[in-house]
Amino acid sequence: MHTPQHPHDPDSSQPSATDSVRLRRLNRWQAEDLREDLADLYVESSTVPSGEEFRGRQEFLLRLAHDVQQPGFDMLVAETEALAGCAYGVPVPRDGSWWQGFDGPLPQNLEQLTASGHVFAITETLVHPHEDALGVARRLQERLLADHQASLGATLIDQADHSAFAAFAAWGWQEIGQVHRPSPAPTVLRVMVLPLGARTTEHPDGLAHNAGTQRPE
Repeated sequence: MHTPQHPHDPDSSQPSATDSVRLRRLNRWQAEDLREDLADLYVESSTVPSGEEFRGRQEFLLRLAHDVQQPGFDMLVAETEALAGCAYGVPVPRDGSWWQGFDGPLPQNLEQLTASGHVFAITETLVHPHEDALGVARRLQERLLADHQASLGATLIDQADHSAFAAFAAWGWQEIGQVHRPSPAPTVLRVMVLPLGARTTEHPDGLAHNAGTQRPE
C-alpha cells in the first residue's frame, strides 16, 4: 500500500476544496487508459525519496496493471480542473483468502463479515497534496465503501511506510494486527480496518453489520 503524504488539516474558516471536487467511477479499461495520469499523480502525492521517482512510478504502474485484473476491481477518481485524487480496490473474497498469513487467530467478527461478503479492500489511495487532502481522501474512501455496501474497509500497509500509516490513522482507520506475505519477498504488513457499523455495547469497535450499507444475502 502506497499513499500520499500525511495531509494537513484544512482551515475550517475557509471554503472546503472538496466543494468543487467531482467524483467519477472508472471501469478497468478506463483506469488502464488513464494509467499515465494516475502514475503522475502517484509521484506528485507520494513520499518517494528524491531520485527514486522513476522506479516508484514504474512499481505503481505494475501494481495497477495487476489490480485492474482482480475480480470486482473498482476505482473512483476525484477531479477539479485536473485529476485531484483516486481510490481503488476489490471486494474481499468470502473464502477468507485475503487474510492469509494473519498473525494469530482472525477475530470472529472479521470472519463473519468476510464470509457474508461485507468487506471491501482499498488497495490504493492517492490525493494531490493541497490544503484539503484529508477531506478528499476520506470522501473517496467512504464513497467507494458505500457504493459496495461494505460494513468494513480493509487495507494493508508496509511496516516501513510510516507516512501511509499516519495518513490512514488520520482518516479514521484502526490497526488490528499484521499479516505475513511470502512473495515476491517475505513481508510483514500492518492490517488496518475502517469499521462502518454502529458502536454498541455488543460491538464497541464498530465491527458489526451496518444495516444501512450491508448488501442483501
